[in-house]
Amino acid sequence: MNNILSPSILSADFSILGQQIREADEAGAEYIHIDVMDGIFVPSISYGMPVIKSIRKTTDKVFDVHIMITDPIRYIEDFVKSGADIITFHLEATDDAMAVINKIHDCGIKAGISIKPGTPVKELVPYLDKVDMILVMTVEPGFGGQSFIPESIGRVKKVREMLDERGLLTDIEVDGGIYPENAENVMDAGANVIVSGSGVFKGDVAANVKKFINIFQNR
Repeated sequence: MNNILSPSILSADFSILGQQIREADEAGAEYIHIDVMDGIFVPSISYGMPVIKSIRKTTDKVFDVHIMITDPIRYIEDFVKSGADIITFHLEATDDAMAVINKIHDCGIKAGISIKPGTPVKELVPYLDKVDMILVMTVEPGFGGQSFIPESIGRVKKVREMLDERGLLTDIEVDGGIYPENAENVMDAGANVIVSGSGVFKGDVAANVKKFINIFQNR
């Protein structure tokens, strides 16, 4: 299973956003992680379709769009039209997760499902063979720069065990407080898509990306 870096632009310098995305791209990042927050499902408000559409022309890398919004099915088509390649929504944000998954797939892209740190991983069971990626939040969603929650390691392990029991090779993504210093810990637990915001965009973007890539290559 491939290990993939997905730099989160929530931590980027928006005055030079396009430049920093290109730096991450050229250094080897395969995904670009885009956090969309509505101020309702989570306290913060970030950005929406116009920003995604405007940066789509800066890179052909996978747009990994994480929507932290209430009633996510309303905007699936709009995110797809803006350039999303994967849309990950929160299980807690909808009363009909299967309808959201079907809507995303009907639009011709990959579907991911996410859970907050307080949501039992067993809640994912009905969707394990329906989605392309599972995002296990390793901080409370809504703010960048938080510290990694240590208990997340066990949660990632459990999700990977549930997938293995069913013979599924579904990607597991982790998001929150991930840096080169702890990336191997979450990968050892079973994660293979690594989101990092501050760990990439604070300082030398290209050098930071290469630190992660070196970790992936040396495993």
